[in-house]
Amino acid sequence: MPDLDQIRARFAADHFATEAAGVSIDQAQPGRAVCSMPIRPIHLNANQAPMGGAIFTLADFAFAIAANGHSDRISVTQQVSVTFLSPAKGTRLIAQAACLKAGKTTCLYQVDVTDELGTQVAHFTVNGYTISPKSPQPKDSVPGKI
Repeated sequence: MPDLDQIRARFAADHFATEAAGVSIDQAQPGRAVCSMPIRPIHLNANQAPMGGAIFTLADFAFAIAANGHSDRISVTQQVSVTFLSPAKGTRLIAQAACLKAGKTTCLYQVDVTDELGTQVAHFTVNGYTISPKSPQPKDSVPGKI
């Protein structure tokens, strides 16, 4: 089972979430994750509140960690329902993802986003599609050719 540093190293390849948005992985367990993101000026909309897209990035990344951090299978977001509840009042957003149901090809997670003051910012339900990892192709093969 990978430890937190190994999971962080694996998901460092998600450059948009980790570098552009500044999301960090705070906790990861099978089916659960906590990620956080400092609220920076680039995250703010014209009303000076964190933009929905910034909040979505954090929540989607938390889902990815919870679903994939301890799995050899790959789960991707298939459908999301989001309810934005309140603008953040603090300086950091925190997303807590938890698996509600995991099947052979689909999964259901909830992700709750708060700020460090406890303000409920958003609630997500994420339907994921789960696949087995692709088998590596022999080096001399060409995709689509027999």
